[in-house]
Order: sequence, then C-alpha cells, then structure tokens
Amino acid sequence: MAGVFSLEFFPPRTAEGTEKLRAARRQLAQLGPAFCSVTFGAGGSTREGTLATVLEIRDEGIEAAPHVSCIGSTRESIRAVLAQYREHGIRHLVALRGDLPSGTADVGEFRYASELVEFIRRETGDWFAIDVAAYPEVHPQARSAEDDLANFRRKVDAGANSAITQYFFNPDAYWHFVDAAAALGVSVPVVPGIMPIGSFAKLARFSDACGAEIPRWIRRRLEGYGDDTASIRGFGLDVVTGLCEQLLARGAPGLHFYTLNQASLTTTIWQRLGLPHAQ
Repeated sequence: MAGVFSLEFFPPRTAEGTEKLRAARRQLAQLGPAFCSVTFGAGGSTREGTLATVLEIRDEGIEAAPHVSCIGSTRESIRAVLAQYREHGIRHLVALRGDLPSGTADVGEFRYASELVEFIRRETGDWFAIDVAAYPEVHPQARSAEDDLANFRRKVDAGANSAITQYFFNPDAYWHFVDAAAALGVSVPVVPGIMPIGSFAKLARFSDACGAEIPRWIRRRLEGYGDDTASIRGFGLDVVTGLCEQLLARGAPGLHFYTLNQASLTTTIWQRLGLPHAQ
C-alpha cells in the first residue's frame, strides 16, 4: 500500500516514562514506520528531551523528525537548535508555531510558523525536509476558515514540503480542506493525523484544548460506556480503523498516528488496515 505511515511521540519527563517509551518503540518498530516525530514543549520546555529522544530513535534505525516550535523563541535560539540538529545529521523537521508556556506573554521574534519555515530555509537551504501543521476543522485561534487556509498557504509558499493535520473524526472536513487548499494552488501532500481512542476523558480534554471536533454520535457512545475501558477501546478501534479505511480508499497520502507513547492501539489499527510492516 503506497503512502507515508508515521508515528508521533512526546519526550518523557521521568526515568519511568523513558523506559515505557522505549518498550512502546520496540513494539512499534516492527511496523516499520517511515519516520517518528518527537514533540517540543511549550516555549522549548522539553528541548533537551526532544533531542535525546530523536537520537535514540535514529540509533534504533528509524528516521526521526523533531518538532521545532518558534513561539517565545529568538532567531539566535532557533539558529542554535538548527545547528544542533544538522550536527547530528537530522534531515527532517516538523515546524510549528507552538504554544507559549503558561504565565508568559512574550511571543518572541516569530509570530507565525510561516516565518519559522522561511527562516529555516534561509539559514539551511534544502538541508531539511519540513512538515507543517494543517487544521481541517480550523485552528482554534484563527479568525476564520479563510484566514486559516491563507496561513497554511503561506507556510507552504515559505518552503514546507508536506503537512500533517490535527486529528479529526469527520473525513469530510479533511477532504474539504484538501480541496480548498488545492484551489489556492497548494499541492504538497497533506497527511491525516490519527488519534487512537483509549480514554474518553483524555480524548475530550485534548479535543477541547486543540479544537478537534468529537462528533455527537461518537461522544454519546463513549459517554454511555462510563468506566467500561474495554468497550471504549473496542468502539474506538472500530471508529478509527473505519476512518483510516475511508481516508486511504479516497487517496490520502498516508497516516500519522498520535501514539501518546503507547503501542497497543496504534499497532492494532495498523494491523487491521494491512499497512506495510518492517521486513
């Protein structure tokens, strides 16, 4: 099956979390992901953890793509981060605006991800393949859907190679976004971000924070299961596998799984879809 199938992790903050992530990666490595991205805390709060995790993943034989967040950063600090990644031979980045740490008002020297992409290209030429974010259901801070789409185009025009979307459960939102972007002349691959469902409370919290819509029928079914974890996981696997099947059947260029540093749900969905495994 053609396409780019990839995974996302976050840098652990404890020794226990590091060991759990290593165990999850050992299982997920059997899937043969095209690459693994590693998130970057608000205002660079996990910068060292991001680098350490990226280097571990690369040493395990899988391409790693660190997130680079520009909000609250200076050009000099981003220049240092880029130099560090180049020094280690990293060739793939996910460039994001990011969030300010709580209690901080200084946005730094970059206002938008498009400015970060432009800066990376100016500093490093074509050294890095650059992914950016896309929001099929509109970024929660965007003034309008049109503004959000124009901002996406600016990121691509600045030099982004491809995009990964915020997760969603309505495939029509994704296809409408892709069609609208194409109408503006944007032709880079837009890979759907996929969120496995293992906990309704956690999903609701994430979705409220990032603006991802949980369709009413999914929300009500999950609410109805109460504390029945097995039913939540079983229903979630069916919903997310079905979503992925629809996306791939219509020609989505791949899937990017938000693993939450856990292996079982992503592995099961990957296997149900019959996606390629490591040889």
